[in-house]
Formats: sequence, structure tokens, C-alpha cells
Amino acid sequence: MRDAIEVLKTRRSVKPIELAGPPLTAAEVDALLAIASRVPDHGKLTPWRFIVFQGEARLAAGENIAAVFKAAHPEATADQADFECKRLARAPLVVAVVSRAAPHAKIPEWEQALSAGAAAMSLVLAAHAYGFAASWITEWYAYDRNVLDAFGLAPHEKIAGFVHIGRPERPPEDRPRPPLNEIVTYF
Repeated sequence: MRDAIEVLKTRRSVKPIELAGPPLTAAEVDALLAIASRVPDHGKLTPWRFIVFQGEARLAAGENIAAVFKAAHPEATADQADFECKRLARAPLVVAVVSRAAPHAKIPEWEQALSAGAAAMSLVLAAHAYGFAASWITEWYAYDRNVLDAFGLAPHEKIAGFVHIGRPERPPEDRPRPPLNEIVTYF
């Protein structure tokens, strides 16, 4: 396990297509999800949950994505449909972080949604700490109600992101970060 400060300073997204196997073990997946669940959660509502896609389930889920895509785009080519089918098969593990934010008498929905975002970021950081790489993305299917229904989301649930996890094919390159003087003000 790497030093926490070094993990925070070196975290970098890696494109899902650049994440390789072998697949993570059940113990590794459990460890990542346990860490991801240790986030601020005002009211102890657990306003998020996880859907794990690994092995053949990635392609089975992709078939749902492809079916929705083909219904919306009947002119789509076989190659386009195949691409959609493999959306969740680009990395050995994909975790959908589902926001369950809902009206509450004391806890604003915004705080609940932020908790789901914190869970996604903690998952990304945990993957990096364990020597994996990750990419937190949302694409069109994260917002399509037909796909969400196929994945078993309740009407009020939303995808906070799909976190693709694997081993980087090569060390990720850093990108320029904004200078602090451009993003920080003091009151």
C-alpha cells in the first residue's frame, strides 16, 4: 500500500480502454468498496449504493446498453452496436455508484448527492492506493432512463458515475493542473 499523501498527489485518471487485467479478486473488490463506503453521510442515510460489473456481467449489461442504443438509433451499424455492447467491458471491473438522494425532513438532497460523489472519489483513490488505476466517467447511458431501468435503478436513483478499474497498461502521464492563484481566493 502506498503512502496516503503520495496517492493524493499522483492520482490520475486512466482511459478505460487502457486498463488491463487480470481481474481483481473478490477480496480486492470488497476492500475497495469498503473504503468507498467510508464517506461523509449526514444523517447516516447511506444515500448511495454500488452495482458491480465484472466478468461476463460486463457484456450482459452492455447488451442492455446496446439494445437501448439500437432502439434510439435504428440506422446504427453493427460496429456501432458492438461498441455500445462493450461499454462496460473496457476495464476488468466497473462499479456504478448510484445516488439514492431523496427528499428528507432534515438532510438536503444536495448533501446526499455530494455523499455519492465522495463515495465515487474514494473508490478512485482506493484503487490508486492499491496499485490499480481508475477512471470515473458518465456517458450517455448514465442518463438514459431505459438503461437505468435495465440496471435496476429505482425511479429516484441516478448514476453518479461508472468507475472503471484495472491495471494501467503504462504509467499514466500527468496533465497540467490549474495554478492555485487562478482557483483560490481568500475571504
